[in-house]
Amino acid sequence: MTIATPIPVATSILGAPPDLTEDIDRWLAEDVGDGDRTTESVVPVGTRVAGVLLVKEPGVVAGLDLARQVFQRLDPGLRWEAIADDGTRLDGTRTEVARFEASARAVLTGERLALNLLGRLSGIATLTARYVAAVADTRAVILDTRKTTPGLRVAEKWAVRCGGATNHRMGLHDGVLIKDNHLLFVADLATAVERARAAGLPVEVECDTLDQVRQALAVGADRILLDNMTLDELRAAVVLTDGRVPLEASGGVTIDTVGDIARTGVDHISVGALTHAARSLDVSLEVRP
Repeated sequence: MTIATPIPVATSILGAPPDLTEDIDRWLAEDVGDGDRTTESVVPVGTRVAGVLLVKEPGVVAGLDLARQVFQRLDPGLRWEAIADDGTRLDGTRTEVARFEASARAVLTGERLALNLLGRLSGIATLTARYVAAVADTRAVILDTRKTTPGLRVAEKWAVRCGGATNHRMGLHDGVLIKDNHLLFVADLATAVERARAAGLPVEVECDTLDQVRQALAVGADRILLDNMTLDELRAAVVLTDGRVPLEASGGVTIDTVGDIARTGVDHISVGALTHAARSLDVSLEVRP
């Protein structure tokens, strides 16, 4: 068994892990209902155990603090020793990331939720780190999208940051992005941009063609999303805009294509796969009575 060694992407750089107390209560209620019948029947009240959380394959940890929060909601007397931080890169195949002592009932009741969060979020952070590494020789920044699991957006976007990428917008409330379907309800793009400025936020416009890019420039878009363009079209858009507005490439980006997209000169690449296609990492909990 190996012990986790933190890398420079530390919690202090990421900011504080999200406090999802209300979400955790809801998730526990979903799993536990009106009681953990097995644990309450078998495990004596007051029994204490030591435990360890393990990540059983290489990757980037995310969700470790949420796992702590799960056990602490069930046992405020939890004693927790974090061996890794969210954002730690692990190279081993069986790595201790936390040790703890708590009520046996709390540990057995919260185990599945804690592991689900740790595995899911670590999977997102690990996949994100692969995308970030693939564009490391360029200036492109990897962004996430709103393609998140309902109810898990805050946690999944935290995992993206743990993997070294940047959050785009948290939701519809904190960013303006004018798409084709929005333009069905206005006379033209200029009118849409003018109305959107009332939100007091930078206005991004989605473009499918180079002609649309020219229109977006003409009406003063603050940022342009290049949707499903070929590499040649992306390069042409970079030349056309000449640094006047940031460019974001999007649509069908994969780990095999992201490097070539980045080398076209775009500023950002948004990747829905970071959250909708990540595989959970293999994690486990060992209890030591």
